[in-house]
Amino acid sequence: MTEWIFDPQIWASLLTLTVLEIVLGIDNIIFLSIVSSRLPEAEAARARRLGLLAALLMRVALLAGIAWIVGLSAPIARIFGFALSWRDVLMLGGGLFLLTKGTYEIHHSVEGEEEAHGGAAVNFAGAIAQIMLLDVVFSLDSVITAVGMAEHLPVMVAAVTVAMAIMLLASGPVSAFIERHPTVKMLALSFLLLVGVALVADGLHFHIPRGYLYFAIAFSIGVESLNQIAARRRRARAARS
Repeated sequence: MTEWIFDPQIWASLLTLTVLEIVLGIDNIIFLSIVSSRLPEAEAARARRLGLLAALLMRVALLAGIAWIVGLSAPIARIFGFALSWRDVLMLGGGLFLLTKGTYEIHHSVEGEEEAHGGAAVNFAGAIAQIMLLDVVFSLDSVITAVGMAEHLPVMVAAVTVAMAIMLLASGPVSAFIERHPTVKMLALSFLLLVGVALVADGLHFHIPRGYLYFAIAFSIGVESLNQIAARRRRARAARS
């Protein structure tokens, strides 16, 4: 154990895996922000904290059961030559849920039905249930990445814990920013649809490299940032005139 502290490869592995876990956690933060936005502010903050804590506990538990994780990829049935595993079932279910949730939220945001019909409002228990459901899928994806990147369980647990702590600090400001800007919220919902498609593709054994997804997300954020800067300048000119 002592030699690990002075092993540069261990530290490099920890740093790399932590960064990857944070990047993979973007999906989780966006989903948390969308779901918690339907709750009162006090409950929204508590839902985000509980959601990320549950995600951390779930990932640590999954890391401790690495052999079970490997077993999830074993075929449980063959349908017209397609080998279906429990991992495929989870990916398909999570992807379809994200597609449904994203479409539902976009519909109510665009149609403006929140006031008339209660919109997509959820109670605290409903929000936690939705967060826990997606935590299972996101945690599985995160743990598979961790297992592929590092050899030592303490390194994997440390990376996941640090990443979750950073996500917990970022979740409040990110949620507030998304809620203040309707166009950013629509962009976040589009990201959920994008991730949902990727999960469905994974479940059907068509892997979409995550780099493509995150490039699309980063590019869209860059364009929206320029839009926000231009809008602020227009408001400043209007205020001076």
